[in-house]
Amino acid sequence: MDFRELSSNTNMGKSSADIRSRVVAARKIQHERFRKSGHSSNAAMTSRQVRQHCQLDAEATGYLEQAMEEMSFSARALDRIHKVARTLADLAGSINIRPQDILEAIQYRSLDRKLFV
Repeated sequence: MDFRELSSNTNMGKSSADIRSRVVAARKIQHERFRKSGHSSNAAMTSRQVRQHCQLDAEATGYLEQAMEEMSFSARALDRIHKVARTLADLAGSINIRPQDILEAIQYRSLDRKLFV
């Protein structure tokens, strides 16, 4: 896209109602996932729950391993990346965490590091 297309007044993104429905659906998924544990969101997962609910395929594991080596993330950062990736997958309606969810979560963590370190 060129500048004129990107800066036009036409609505090219999703409506607030569409985004809201995705968030409501993701919250319902999380509520169901944690109904027996007393938690209500991915952010509240324990390390044990992260291992249980944040299984990765080989491609996603490779991306995460490379990021851990290059960016020297801590174990705490690793848990946070898993939690964010799980939330991104929930927002997309995906049962599994996809490689793109891990990549996006890594980007958010990298941004946090640049802004707050």
